[in-house]
Amino acid sequence: MPSGSKYRVAIVGAGAIAAAHAGAVRALGDRAEVVAVADLDGARAAAFAAEHGVPAVFTDLATLLADVHPDLVTVCTPPGAHREAVLASLAAGAWVWCEKPPVLSLAEYDELAAAESADDQAGPYVGYVFQHRFGSAANTLRQQVAEGTLGRPHVAICHTLWYRDHDYYAVPWRGKFETEGGGPAMGHGIHQMDLMLSLLGDWHEIRSLMGTLDRDVQTEDVSVAAVSFESGALASVVNSVLSPRQESYLRFDFTDATVEVSHLYGYDNSHWTWTPRDGVDGAAWAPPTDEASSHTAQLKSYLDAMDAGSRPPASGHDGRRSLELVTGLYQSAITGQPVRREDLRPGNPFYTQLDGGGQYRPARPGTTPEVAR
Repeated sequence: MPSGSKYRVAIVGAGAIAAAHAGAVRALGDRAEVVAVADLDGARAAAFAAEHGVPAVFTDLATLLADVHPDLVTVCTPPGAHREAVLASLAAGAWVWCEKPPVLSLAEYDELAAAESADDQAGPYVGYVFQHRFGSAANTLRQQVAEGTLGRPHVAICHTLWYRDHDYYAVPWRGKFETEGGGPAMGHGIHQMDLMLSLLGDWHEIRSLMGTLDRDVQTEDVSVAAVSFESGALASVVNSVLSPRQESYLRFDFTDATVEVSHLYGYDNSHWTWTPRDGVDGAAWAPPTDEASSHTAQLKSYLDAMDAGSRPPASGHDGRRSLELVTGLYQSAITGQPVRREDLRPGNPFYTQLDGGGQYRPARPGTTPEVAR
């Protein structure tokens, strides 16, 4: 429960995404309030605090934790700084809500999981921002899948077709495995892949290709993959930052229906369609409420878990699935071999670094990348 009348929230990292976190807390103002912000750039932290009405400003997390003792820390730093911020916050007794991608490798993810409370009912826990799974339409479909309302899942399409120009990659930490973790599969497509996984469950095997076709980066700028699930369902996955007409598109074909969503960075019910097969009445399938996917929707669920002292959604094994799939995608594309989920364990070089420890060698845009053997 809150240490006071509301949960006291600290935001770490005052970049663009931090505004979404501040807005989510403000929307749930009867339950939480932002009491502090920290950023290495003191001027940026002060400007953020002035804009969002945050009373305390810090330039280092350790001092913030010692002085403020927040109930919840939201981590909005670049990916390379997630690990240290999460570990420090958990050690201080705070729950943590960390932006995607969670961390730079499965090894780091498991390290953070080991740092959570040993009491599986009490917390603190670290959860990850995957807000696309929290809209009312996705929640309705998830319940329908669990109850078998639409029949068995057979086929899925998961496409993240976005566009990021050359200037986007002028930011020093972007486009590098060692600081961003990977390319569009890791930093962009992970949202739609998490939504797919939250609906279809654990994957079994992945076969993939990737290339660096146009951007001057050390990662891929496009990838394609075929994925099999433990349920037997098969999926096609495409992640791109080279697509001028941008779209986030998912399609699920069940025994009795096709369900689709087309959006870009978020959806409400109007972006979804349920199409029954001939002879099936789908009139009762529509979501009963219309809540858009958002940071607010996920934070509401996270605070519910804090109230109950239970593990929040998109944490633990549930939060690990998407990073497992991204890791398998990279290993398969780089090695040219299929990868099974159980292959991603300690001792596998891709478990500790998503390019297998420097095995990907992107060529100049327009040519074929090399693989270090």
